[in-house]
Amino acid sequence: MFTSKTDLRATPQDFYDKLNEEFWFTLDACATEENHKCDKYYTKEQDWLKQNRDNEIVYCNPPYWQEIKNRVEKWHLARGGVVVMLLPARTDTKWFHDYIYNKSEIRFIKGRLKFGDSKNSAPFPSMIVIFRS
Repeated sequence: MFTSKTDLRATPQDFYDKLNEEFWFTLDACATEENHKCDKYYTKEQDWLKQNRDNEIVYCNPPYWQEIKNRVEKWHLARGGVVVMLLPARTDTKWFHDYIYNKSEIRFIKGRLKFGDSKNSAPFPSMIVIFRS
């Protein structure tokens, strides 16, 4: 059983490394001090959408529950830079159709990821969504 007391899911390092080889990320936009993937990162308290992201190549693995719709919507409306988001593949949701489908590049992930130090795979499929300005 995949359980968590938080909706912050640490990206598997090998998965991130493969993406970073392609994109060369300069900013981790939804991180904690313990799990950030880039030297430059923003925590929840710093609110990455209020920070300067000009000319950044952003990696974003946002909290998956209540905040996900708001973060996807705000990035969809934002301008400047590139953002690569690791998201649950919830193709039946309104936010997927309003902000992602036919508005970004989508890469569905084969299999299910194991987040952080979890022994079990996530109970949901994932996708990479790429927004380019």
